[in-house]
Amino acid sequence: MRIAQIVDEKEKRAVVVTARGESRLVKGARTMRELANEAISAGEPLRKVIADRGIGKPVDLAAAMKEKRVLPPIDHSDPAHVYVTGTGLTHLGSAEGRDKMHKNLADPSTLTDSMRMFKMGLEGGKPKKGPGVQPEWFYKGDGSTLAAPGGDFVSPSFALDGGEEPEIVGIYVIDPKGAPVRVGFALGNEFSDHVTERQNYLYLAHSKLRASSFGPEMLVGDLPLDVQGVSRIRRGKAVVWEKPFLSGEQNMSHTIANLEAHHFKYSLFRRPGDVHVHFFGTATLSFSEGFKTEKGDWFEIESEPFGLPLRNRLTMGKAEKVKVRAL
Repeated sequence: MRIAQIVDEKEKRAVVVTARGESRLVKGARTMRELANEAISAGEPLRKVIADRGIGKPVDLAAAMKEKRVLPPIDHSDPAHVYVTGTGLTHLGSAEGRDKMHKNLADPSTLTDSMRMFKMGLEGGKPKKGPGVQPEWFYKGDGSTLAAPGGDFVSPSFALDGGEEPEIVGIYVIDPKGAPVRVGFALGNEFSDHVTERQNYLYLAHSKLRASSFGPEMLVGDLPLDVQGVSRIRRGKAVVWEKPFLSGEQNMSHTIANLEAHHFKYSLFRRPGDVHVHFFGTATLSFSEGFKTEKGDWFEIESEPFGLPLRNRLTMGKAEKVKVRAL
């Protein structure tokens, strides 16, 4: 089962459920967060809450995407109550890349900080009991930084690069008792400034403070162990870069449970009513192959279990003059 949020033909919000190849409205539902909170209050699975509400008329989600009526799969009336975060160095990468990494791991004196963290994940990211080693973690912003599926990534005027990162996103709400509840998973594009990051690893925090997007649909239930998809960049009518990407625990050095444990161990991230959008990392990006994106490029990420592809266009922001004044 997949869920999406749209603006209908009457310019009202609606929730759409897709099951057995058919997309229909969920009766009376205006937001995904409302449905999630209803399921939490009732102590029932999301599927049952939707079934109890009933299913309405069919929806053409592909047409809604073309008409820019699709919203992120979950949001909040106050974007400040949405945390957008992520973890890196969590994926194994290609067999060739893994082999090269393992050869480099033989001599600990030659390891960079990134390689040390990757090695820590290989050795302790999938514990049999309890939390394992903690991953790299970063903050991307609040809900105001999220671009809708089909929307623009506005790269700031001071950015040195703007590149895609095809990932899986975990979507969570915090219940009234302060416990995190996973609502589902979605495709995500964790857009970043890789040139800034490459200058110095301590610039990672700066490089991540960019727009991002997830959706258009949210997968309810378990994440497949082996997620296979394609990431591509379109320039005009041409596909100028394309490569398969892998995710799911079979292709990761950490379990999803371990990544969740190390995010939600902080009480700051267990504030009742908040929404969390957490990127789980990737091993595939065009920048690592020397590709340079340009204004107007379209990023496209797709994987069969997640329904419609996630598409976003790269645009450039205007220079802003910011002056701090004293009171």
